[in-house]
Amino acid sequence: MTLTELSVRPAGLSLTVRTEAWPIAGSFTISRGSKTQADVVVAEVSDGVYSGWGECVPYARYGESVAGVLADLRAMTETLQQTRLTPEDLQALMPAGAARNALDCALWDYRAKADGQPVMQRIGISDPRPVVTAYTLGIDTPDVMAAKAARAAAEGVPLLKVKVGADGPLERLTAIHTAAPQCRLIVDANEGWTLEQLASLMPVLPVLGAVLVEQPLPAGQDDGLEDLVRAGAITVPVCADESLHTAADLPVLRGRYQAINIKLDKTGGLTGALALKAAAQAQGFKVMVGCMVGTSLAMAPAALLAQGVDFVDLDGPLLLRSDRSPGLQYQGTLLSPPVASLWG
Repeated sequence: MTLTELSVRPAGLSLTVRTEAWPIAGSFTISRGSKTQADVVVAEVSDGVYSGWGECVPYARYGESVAGVLADLRAMTETLQQTRLTPEDLQALMPAGAARNALDCALWDYRAKADGQPVMQRIGISDPRPVVTAYTLGIDTPDVMAAKAARAAAEGVPLLKVKVGADGPLERLTAIHTAAPQCRLIVDANEGWTLEQLASLMPVLPVLGAVLVEQPLPAGQDDGLEDLVRAGAITVPVCADESLHTAADLPVLRGRYQAINIKLDKTGGLTGALALKAAAQAQGFKVMVGCMVGTSLAMAPAALLAQGVDFVDLDGPLLLRSDRSPGLQYQGTLLSPPVASLWG
């Protein structure tokens, strides 16, 4: 860039937001219901020369909607025009959530392009490596889930994330383990179990290949986990998802959970996610980096965050009928870091 170009760049940034709908291959069912498409919001910031973009997935479970996220982002237009915000500035201006995630990631991408320093370098990753992501099986009949698990195992998938609800989890997990005994399982109940149900399942979970149990109890009703910990009844780590949003939530989780699931749509972007990851690892929690169902643009910053964690669940694009181009590169479930033409 020439000095002349630098001199005419405006002080602030323009903001463009839009919605997109990405059909899911088939449907995706968890304990709270089914969906057939991923409704995402994309934020793009620009100084007229360089642009950066980010994607979020509004989640009704947290009181979010596409319309609400659009409104929250558009409310930032004047602030962005007046000053060239950094991701760090943004933390005090918006609450954690999907809207801040889209804008935070757009600012990270913009800064990388404007400064010529990739995000991975800025956050201290000198040698990014591919990571193995879990592949998710939505809730279905035991036979259907077992058949899907068998196909995944035949394709070399080592780690399956299995969605279950209150109805027949043991039957489903047994069928899956029988069909794919070599696969490790992350069992995700999405707040669908009772404490008694969890206690009854704990002894058999390791036998069925489970290596993690994600959010078995409703958020706010999970203090009973302390009883299981004191009784020595935790046979596989229990992971907080809906019970955890930001680093400020960690103190309440101690004594209940042994692992956490970091999602950028909960932390409000990469900035908050990096702080949460550092704090969780310092406090001895195992860390999983997860996602909502979205495109490669939503996964790209999370793929950098996933360096050096215990579990990765960034298979959102694999669940879609089609993805962005260019997108993230998957070899089976081996996920490579994002290329600069996508993000960062």
